[in-house]
Amino acid sequence: MTPNSKPSSGGSAPCRIEWRPSRWLLAALLMLSALAPLAVLASELPRGAAWMLAAAALLHGLSLAWRAWHQPLHSLLFTADGRLLLDGDEVSGIELQWRGPLAFMVLRGPTGRRQRLAWWPDTLPPHRRRELRLATGRLDPARAGPSVAP
Repeated sequence: MTPNSKPSSGGSAPCRIEWRPSRWLLAALLMLSALAPLAVLASELPRGAAWMLAAAALLHGLSLAWRAWHQPLHSLLFTADGRLLLDGDEVSGIELQWRGPLAFMVLRGPTGRRQRLAWWPDTLPPHRRRELRLATGRLDPARAGPSVAP
């Protein structure tokens, strides 16, 4: 080891990643909420049923958009010892899936309830996507869920 080189660390530093609702998802939900009633009205349903279904589709779409936008912010902390804390509570059963730039995480909270988080490109820039990928790879395999199909 030369005097100018830095010693390597034996462990890895904790990684904190924030989750927040996506504006892109909200825009998509609002667009679908506006287009769904038009599609129903353009169908060959009887007029009375079409108007009722169109109103229901609009209200349901707006309800989904409102719920998506008002979800609470979450803080994920990947600890150096291979644990994941969601808002300070340890979670288990972590599964991370990637669909291009979208990341989907399913986890089981301290109460045993499953929770789903999705990161869109507007909420997770490329350097944070890489951090999430690396941090998830460091999780304790016993906590990360099965690696093969049952």
